[in-house]
Amino acid sequence: MRRLHSYSTHKPSSLFLFLFFFILSHNTYFIVTAAHIFIYAGCSQEKYEPNSPFEGNLNSFLSSVVSSSSQASYNSYAVGNGTSTPPEANVYGLYQCRGDLKTIECSSCIQSLVNQIGLVCPYSYGASLQLEGCYVRYEHVDFLGRPDTSLTYKKCSKSSVNNDVEFYRRRDDVLADLETAIGFKVSTSGLVEGFSQCLGDLSPTDCTSCLAEAIGKLKNLCGSAAAADVFLAQCYARYWASGYYDLSDSSHEDQAGKTVAIIVGCLAGLAIIIVILSICRRAMG
Repeated sequence: MRRLHSYSTHKPSSLFLFLFFFILSHNTYFIVTAAHIFIYAGCSQEKYEPNSPFEGNLNSFLSSVVSSSSQASYNSYAVGNGTSTPPEANVYGLYQCRGDLKTIECSSCIQSLVNQIGLVCPYSYGASLQLEGCYVRYEHVDFLGRPDTSLTYKKCSKSSVNNDVEFYRRRDDVLADLETAIGFKVSTSGLVEGFSQCLGDLSPTDCTSCLAEAIGKLKNLCGSAAAADVFLAQCYARYWASGYYDLSDSSHEDQAGKTVAIIVGCLAGLAIIIVILSICRRAMG
């Protein structure tokens, strides 16, 4: 703060103006690449009653998820199982953070997700919420460790790459590499990049099978797309070509996430402007 004052006279300095426009021009980039960006959600039609035993166990599960995420990037839970509570009150669930996130980033993402899941899926007996950097799922029936390759979300970029043999060769190299992941893997070939991840409760064999299914869907469903994401119930694979990939380039499936990103981006930009104008006013006074 003092350093900014020392550069100020009756008008903002060139350094101040540079910082001003640098922050504004990069603010949207920081927002859309944050780990907290919404990707998809799924909510059961079946609802539980407020203040029911299930709600108590669900709150216990979500509290455990938040606590555990400050120490580990994955964990699974069975809450109420084996106790005197009725079977319909049991909660089975898990969380996972993207493999390249630091512990503090994982914890922050999970905290944001837990704050949202009750709003996105109110009173739902089952729910899943995927943010850019983390994932939580819970059900009242046991699904943990059971292979499931059902499609939960796909996104194919509007931009496409036609008749580019080099692009397809590089993309296929990346996808072949991602298929060998055990847990989380990043791969690059030329200007094509990608990463894949399996849930922590999958065996290596089941992980490989899940990723093979996801990568097959990437090719079949997205064809010549310059970027594509496919999320199955227990794994996902994503790739993008440098210069083509755009996180805001999405189909109608992604409108909720775009709305959240736009609102947060506008609010953050407005807050920055207010702070800068306040500093400028004090400096000129």
